[in-house]
Amino acid sequence: MSLRKFLPAVLGTLLAACCGVAFAQVKVGVIHSATGPVAAVGIPQKNSVPLLPRKIGDITIEYLQYDDQSDPTQAVQLAKKLISEQNIDVLVGPSGSPNAMAILPVIAENSIPLLAPVGTPAVVLPMDEKKRWVFKTTQNDSLIADAIVAHMQKSGIKTVGFIGFNDPYGESWLKEFTAQIQKVGITLVATERFLRSDQSVTGQAVKLIAAKPDAVLVAAAGGPTVLPHITLVERGYKGKIYQTHGAALPDFIRLGGKQVEGALMAASLMLVLDEIPASHPSKKMAQEYIAAYEKLHGNKPATFGANVYDAGLMLQRAVPAALKKARPGTPEFRAALRDALEQIKELNGTQGVYNMTAQDHSGFDARGRVMMTLKDGAWRLISD
Repeated sequence: MSLRKFLPAVLGTLLAACCGVAFAQVKVGVIHSATGPVAAVGIPQKNSVPLLPRKIGDITIEYLQYDDQSDPTQAVQLAKKLISEQNIDVLVGPSGSPNAMAILPVIAENSIPLLAPVGTPAVVLPMDEKKRWVFKTTQNDSLIADAIVAHMQKSGIKTVGFIGFNDPYGESWLKEFTAQIQKVGITLVATERFLRSDQSVTGQAVKLIAAKPDAVLVAAAGGPTVLPHITLVERGYKGKIYQTHGAALPDFIRLGGKQVEGALMAASLMLVLDEIPASHPSKKMAQEYIAAYEKLHGNKPATFGANVYDAGLMLQRAVPAALKKARPGTPEFRAALRDALEQIKELNGTQGVYNMTAQDHSGFDARGRVMMTLKDGAWRLISD
């Protein structure tokens, strides 16, 4: 090859090597539960993926998504597939707490940042070398429980019953709720559990009512939140019934109807957005997300979809910082992205403001939840 022909080829190769980041593509894996028992959570999350950023600066973002059918084993297989075959840079999902817990070893072993849109704080707490790769896009139980217990105390409640999922979500809630009520002198008089797939909880409801608690907390997520609530009402329970933010979806009202009137819940401001002052840092972002979702799908999103949308906001903040250190598709980029996610400060999401630290990979404060009650088929803000 002549020198005249050789030099352009060499220069072209060097330019591509130096500027490879400019032509690179960030690959984002997404695992959701669009079918199965967790579908009420997974469908709005799946529907929110088209609203995630397709470009961040000059970088194209590619989304590779799969349905784990609400099965933890399937979630593990899909996570391995996305990592080994697709060489993803970051994973968003899965939809359910058991599924997210199941893939943690895979995430840690492969050093892949995970943006987990799930309820249980066990995916990030206690923080260790494995969980340092995981970031939650939902409020920790402690933040939601704090609002619920404060309302119970203010309402003069002295005794409570508990019914929750027999899985990591329910167990996490029982642990956190028990610790918080003990501090304020509220006594737990009955504890019951049920499976996400159960069709009846009559036996559990009978035991709860027999204990005569002033209030009952239902610790569930998605469509199954309705079953214990309406069963208690049908069996004649007259006390207050509280729900966690796992009931923050339209199906709770649609399926529960009149029988869930008066329900009490702490959750994101999205459900009572019209009553939230314009000064709240998340109101504008929530309005934009809801409008975009409605335009695309013709209906309002459940807050579970917002958890995936906020993952996109986090990537918009973190990807540019990671690109300064490494090229997508490399272990160095994934490590830099993890570090950048941990440095997120005052990021206005749809449900609150994120401030990540090395020990707090959820990052929400009191701006991330409000107390509300269901009145005339709609959630209404309870003022402090």
